[in-house]
Amino acid sequence: MVEQFVGTWKLTTSENFDDYMKAIGVGFATRQMGNMAKPNLVISVDDSGLVTMKSQTTFKTTEMQFKLNEEFDETTADDRKTKTIVTLENGKLVQKQTWDGKTTTLEREIQEGKLTAKCIMDDVVAVRTYEKDS
Repeated sequence: MVEQFVGTWKLTTSENFDDYMKAIGVGFATRQMGNMAKPNLVISVDDSGLVTMKSQTTFKTTEMQFKLNEEFDETTADDRKTKTIVTLENGKLVQKQTWDGKTTTLEREIQEGKLTAKCIMDDVVAVRTYEKDS
C-alpha cells in the first residue's frame, strides 16, 4: 500500500550518496550541492491513485507524479531525462530509471517508522534515511 509512504519526511542520514551520484554520472559541482542538501520528501496520493512525490531543498524542488506500473518521463534533480516506472514490490516502492542505456533503481521502504531510500547503480549502493516530520 502506497498510503504508508504518505506524509512529509526529513532526511536524517545519508550514506555513500557521493559515490552513487558519481556512478550515475553527476558532475562535481552538482554533487557538492547534492551532498549538502537535506531534502524534505513529501509524498501524497489522490483518489485516482496518482502519486505525487516532491523533494524540497533550499536549492530546488523537484516533483514527479505517477501511477504505479505506468512508465513516465522524468526529469531528475540532476537534469537527467529518464524513462521511469514505479512498482510496489513486497511493501517497497521500487523506482527504476532508464537513460542512455543505463539503469538505476531506488527502493523506498518503511522500517521502524522511518523511510529508507536505497539508491542502486551497478555495484554502488547509497542509503538515505528519512524520519517523519510531525
